[in-house]
Amino acid sequence: MSEAYDVAAIRADFPILSRRVNGRPLVYLDNGASAQKPEVVIEAMNRTYRQGYANVHRGLHTLSTEATEAYEGVRGKLARFLGADEEEIVFTTGSTEGINLVSYAWAAPRLQPGDEIVLSVMEHHANIVPWHFLRERQGVVLKWVECDQNGDLDPQAMIAAIGPRTRLVAVTHMSNVTGTVVDVAAIVRGAHAQGVPVLVDGSQAAVHMPVDVKALGADFYAVTGHKLYGPSGSGCIYIRRERMEEMRPFLGGGDMIREVTRDAVTWNDPPMKFEAGTPGIVQQIGLGVAIDYMMGIGMERIAAHELALRDYARERLRGLNWLNVQGDSATKGAIFSFTMQGAAHAHDISTILDKKGIAVRAGTHCAMPLMSHLGVGATCRASFAMYNTLDEVDALVEALEFARELFG
Repeated sequence: MSEAYDVAAIRADFPILSRRVNGRPLVYLDNGASAQKPEVVIEAMNRTYRQGYANVHRGLHTLSTEATEAYEGVRGKLARFLGADEEEIVFTTGSTEGINLVSYAWAAPRLQPGDEIVLSVMEHHANIVPWHFLRERQGVVLKWVECDQNGDLDPQAMIAAIGPRTRLVAVTHMSNVTGTVVDVAAIVRGAHAQGVPVLVDGSQAAVHMPVDVKALGADFYAVTGHKLYGPSGSGCIYIRRERMEEMRPFLGGGDMIREVTRDAVTWNDPPMKFEAGTPGIVQQIGLGVAIDYMMGIGMERIAAHELALRDYARERLRGLNWLNVQGDSATKGAIFSFTMQGAAHAHDISTILDKKGIAVRAGTHCAMPLMSHLGVGATCRASFAMYNTLDEVDALVEALEFARELFG
């Protein structure tokens, strides 16, 4: 790892990492579910509630003006973070709301019975269930593309699945189960060549690598704040300007209107057109500070640190010949889902690791189609972040060896 990357200093910025769990130092490896928050985010939210809270967009008094400036300033930060224009950033409560927004506001009005959505078997439920709604309600057909047992998704297979009735391709940028990074730029090029837009779920990718939505060519790109070291209930979706013009409002009320009369209503311009009601003001301000924090460290440097963790963890886990890691793509990030040979269930393994102070995820990871494709009912998942260390990889391996002995 680069000497310039001071992981000890970064860890000191996260108060919870000094905690002990079951008498052991906390080893937090559930970052794929949600990341911890640095002190600057916690303090910014605290300060806003204590000294600067007011509703936004609706008042001329000082507090409202300050809150609006702070809140709207986050839109620019997210635009720079994703390589987008500010007007193409729609605030959401996270990726789930963002993808549902596209489903209701863009897809539902234009898809007819028999129209198709192409998606991969690797998708998180957040990028599956909204399309099932269209299948149930409007007769839309879901076309699935499988990954191989190594966890790789062939872009050409996604492109080949596009037919004359395909209206959208929906694909993850990085699997939350295997860590596989998908070549979405190639998929976008192939889809656009056939006139089909592409939605990308960037929930995992955006925290682990630099993202440029313009370079990717995506029509929609969803991210969620709580994985980006920000608060839950924050996030955004990038929507290409041309797609915005094709969309109806999603929710009604608040600042998404221009004028309301007894007989009619007119809409605000995008992105406000898609942001109804009083928003998560403090949550988005917290996310903006988290983005500043990440950008201050540098996304390239974070990515390099995490890839070094990945390489070390991959070698250590390969040494456990009774551990079955699901997917070993050359493109994978620092996410490892695994089962243990024998009768030990993922929940039992997770419980034993917790006794050692190690937090991992156990279950289906909101990716049941992928679990079925891989032939596993549940896995444990260790997912690493910018503040994790090589010593924590060793602690994980030691705890797994203890669990193996315990389960015989």
